[in-house]
Amino acid sequence: MLTFVIRRLLALPLILLAVTLLIVLVMQLIPPEQRAAAYASNLQQLSQIPEIIKANHLDGNVFEQYGLWLRQALSGNLGFSRTSGQPVLPTLLSRFPATLELALYTLIPLITLGVWLGGHAAVHRNRTVDTVIRVISVVGYSVPSFVLGVWLLVIFYGALDLLPGTGNLSNDAAVRLLTGEVRHVTGLVTVDALLSGRLDVFWDALVHLILPVFTLLVVSGAGLIKGTRASMIEALNSDYIRTARAKGVSERVIVRKHARRNALLTVVTLSALSVSGLLQGAVIAETLYGYPGVGSWAAQAAALGDMPGVLGFALLTATIVVTVNLLADLAYTLVDPRVRYL
Repeated sequence: MLTFVIRRLLALPLILLAVTLLIVLVMQLIPPEQRAAAYASNLQQLSQIPEIIKANHLDGNVFEQYGLWLRQALSGNLGFSRTSGQPVLPTLLSRFPATLELALYTLIPLITLGVWLGGHAAVHRNRTVDTVIRVISVVGYSVPSFVLGVWLLVIFYGALDLLPGTGNLSNDAAVRLLTGEVRHVTGLVTVDALLSGRLDVFWDALVHLILPVFTLLVVSGAGLIKGTRASMIEALNSDYIRTARAKGVSERVIVRKHARRNALLTVVTLSALSVSGLLQGAVIAETLYGYPGVGSWAAQAAALGDMPGVLGFALLTATIVVTVNLLADLAYTLVDPRVRYL
């Protein structure tokens, strides 16, 4: 087991090198003049584009530019993000807690509801309940996240005025956070508000999470529901289940103790993939709802040709995906004792 973990961790640097090199290659499709414009903070600097290109080596080939960035990154300097106006690493550290909070509030109901709905559909296969759940999953697959988000904004923010449309805090709650009334302990606003005894700030942050969380739930939950349903149906149609039924074992015991447990391997895999999907969906959701996480910043960086910002975001997401997949592989050994890694 330890050897397996070490091998996977040793592969991480190679994965990060491949991902970042690919991004640099793609960024070369943007003309140097357009990328240099991201370094200009005023109209006067826009007239100095050739100097900016030379100063930042934007006219070099892809390997020269990647080599310069890689030397900086290995020394702990991920570069300066023109999008945020500060170095990339502090930007990631300041914005990541907001994205983590959004992901946590999405992931828990995502896995709980996705597994329950998928299993419920399989148990009641070809009945009304199964049809309704399948329709929900198909709609989740079919509707783009930005379309769903716009409609949610139009209905609940624009028409009904029931929920806030942008940001993660209202102005009053943000002032309490900035003035130190809410202590900065974890960086997660809801957690820090509870630790500081400010239920009003906690509720305010929670309300701001409803629309982005619901958007990610609908889009990311569809695959988990369909995958869980298919895995449960396969388990329920297996020989050992038919044998258990022939012996008179109750259907409840068959579903809970036999079929569901044997379907968990697929559920673990799909849950790990859902985390990757959340990272991709967070870029759209945060941008749409003006949520101050790394996703909205990465989208702006990509639009402006801010290569250090895009590379920093790529390093973060690749590390998270590799780590989550490693944890999923380790979880297999807990779900199925027959699984062994050498």
